[in-house]
This record gives sequence, C-alpha cells and structure tokens, in this order.
Amino acid sequence: MTTSNKKFKIVSLGCRTNQYESQAYQDQLIALGYTAAQEDEEADVCIVNTCTVTETADSSSRHAIRQLARENRHSQLLVTGCFAERQPQVVAQIEGVTHVVLNRDKEQLLAQIFPEEGLPEFSIQRFEAHTRAFVKVQDGCNSFCTYCIIPYVRGRSRSRSVDDILQEVHQLIANGYKEVVLTGINIGDFDGGQEKEPVRLADLVRLVDQVPGLERLRISSIDPDEVDDDLADAVLNGKTTCPSMHIVLQSGSNVILKRMNRKYTRQIFFETIDRLRAAQPDFTFTTDIIVGFPGETEIDFQDTLEVMQQVKFAKVHMFPYSDRPRTRSALMPNKVPQEVIKDRKQTVLRLSEQLAFEMRQVYVSRRMWVLTESLDDKRPGGMTGHTANFLPVWVEGTHFTSNQLVEVELVANTPEGLIGRFIQ
Repeated sequence: MTTSNKKFKIVSLGCRTNQYESQAYQDQLIALGYTAAQEDEEADVCIVNTCTVTETADSSSRHAIRQLARENRHSQLLVTGCFAERQPQVVAQIEGVTHVVLNRDKEQLLAQIFPEEGLPEFSIQRFEAHTRAFVKVQDGCNSFCTYCIIPYVRGRSRSRSVDDILQEVHQLIANGYKEVVLTGINIGDFDGGQEKEPVRLADLVRLVDQVPGLERLRISSIDPDEVDDDLADAVLNGKTTCPSMHIVLQSGSNVILKRMNRKYTRQIFFETIDRLRAAQPDFTFTTDIIVGFPGETEIDFQDTLEVMQQVKFAKVHMFPYSDRPRTRSALMPNKVPQEVIKDRKQTVLRLSEQLAFEMRQVYVSRRMWVLTESLDDKRPGGMTGHTANFLPVWVEGTHFTSNQLVEVELVANTPEGLIGRFIQ
C-alpha cells in the first residue's frame, strides 16, 4: 500500500488515557508513512476518540465527529472511545462515519483499515504538543460509583506489564522527555497484570523513578484511600517524584460520598492530605468536585466548600452533575434544580480561584525550578511552565524553548499564576 502524501487527523476528547491512546494511533500512522494534515488540508484517515463522562462530553464528541466528516468528505472516519461504546448505533448513523470501534478493540483500531499491514506496536514514543508524557499503565474500573458510566464502557480493571511500561518510559526519555505522568482510568487498581503476585502502584513508582534521565515523575488521578503508607513513601522519598498529586474528592459530604458509592469519607481525605503535607510542607493537591448530585442539600454543599477552604487546592476540576443512562444515580430522587447547580458551579469556580491564589502567594520571593511548556499568548515574551509541586509559572524572557528546566525567582502572583524571573 502506498502511503506517500497520505494525511491523518486525530481528535481526542476527555481523559488522559484517551490522550495516550490517540498519541499511540498517531505514532502508528507516522510509522506507516502518514503525516499530520494541516488545518486546511483534507485527511485520508480521521480518528475521533470520544468521551461520555457528562452530557457536555457527549455533545462535544458528536460535534467533533460531524466537523471532521464535513471537512474530510473522502476520508476513512473511525470513531472510538466511551461515547462510541455507549451509543454505537447513534455514532454509526452520523453521516461520514465509516467505522465504529468499541473500547475492547481500541488497540486494533487501525486494523480496520489496514487488515493486511504489519501494524506497528500500540505504544507511544513521543507526546505531541506536550512536554510531559502520559504513560497509560491501567485501564477499566471496578468501582461502580453510582454516577459513573465508565465501568460499563471501559470494562473491568486491567493493567499493563511492568516491562512494557518501563520500555515505553525509556523510549520517551530517549526522545527528550523530562517529565512522565503515570495514568489510567483507576490507577489505584494497578497490579502489573499479575493477580497471583501483583506489582503494586508503589512498586511501579519506585521502578520508574530509577529510569536514567527522568527528571520528574507524577501520578495522575487517584482516590484518597488508595494512597497508603507504601505509596506515600514511594512518592515522598523518590528521586524524581513530584510533591503534588491529583487526589479525588467529588464531595465533602459523607452523606453524598456514601450515596455516590465512594470508598472513603471526608475524614480519610483529610488524613491523606495531612500525612503528605506533614512530611513535605510544599506538597500541593489538585482534585475533582461534582456539584448538584441528587439529594445534595445546602449543608452538603457547604461541607464541600469547607474542604476546599481547608486544603487550598492548586486547581479544582469542577463537574456539574448530569444523569448518565444505566447509572444508579440517574434513578435517584431529589434531583437538584439546574439553576441551583449553576449557582453552585459558579461558587466553586470562584472559591477555587481565590484559594489557589492564596496558596500560591506564600511562594512569592522563593526560588524554584520550572519546566517550560509553551509560549504564552496572553503574555508575549515568555514561557509558561510548572514547578515540581505543580504551581503554574510564567517565566519572563524570550530566550527559552519548551521542555527546559530553569531556575527562577518567583517575583509576583497573578490570578493566572506566578511570575518567575530567570536566575542567570
């Protein structure tokens, strides 16, 4: 098959696991001789990796499919991901879609159009447009939270082997990456693909931490009850592990957490935060919060705001609740009115920005290392980046490129992040 001058376009929605998979498709297509199509070019192969975590995600997925179909009328259009898994007939009926690929077949997606080709391995060697590389170590989920459709569309938890993960990390570092994020749908379930003698997440962190050339190692979203003493030790005492974690809250109310079928309480959440901060005062946290879960009273909502005020998250990802078909919460009574959800959403967003600003303020006048990421359109003449503990920093000066570790003095705080002056 001749692939010279063949073009592709890939759109990825939702989680970091989707981003990882879409990067793997890109690497496979490049190995087959394809190149990425420019915005105004028509592509021969288009892939949409969809999300269904909220109604907004469904809408964005449909929009992306239709837009690619409209702009690439002669393309093979392959649609996969969680929205395609949940609504395959709906996706198949969208004009222009040529293949719907269910999640269980994701890694063989390109075999749909290259059935006789020796397809390159489904793994990543680079992560386009990012200076941190996400490495998928686990997929699926066994938790069955009452609001979540993911276990139904992603399947039960399963893990990659440690050897495969380490090989991929070595390759990413050889290609110039300094920062790696271990990611998955429910990363706390990681077992290395071995049920009899499981390799725990803490063991994996220690192994990746030893890879030569790695500068920074992060763990993506994890539940507070999964940060046991062993994992905390691996993160706190690693050579490259960063003092920052995305620990999921969802609600500060024990009543709502139980209704959500979460496996922890607000007390367990606080204990996890306090244990890490006591060992490393600069440890920072990001989180997810759902507002408007069925039955959420004003007292429940105030419980969530109270947790925010105590922790002072570096960033909050806020999700207004929406019913997902086939979930238990969709059948629950006492739905919160949309206007109340809208008000609570705005309250969380405003408070999260205020508290993040207050948290960053104590770092002004400190010297810290920043990994540069991209040019900042809002502030010409500088690069954005993050400290090891995930503080956003704008680094003054035009003489930097992305993916550089630079030492700066943090000279000011703004609503968007800190300003850092390069130390010569």
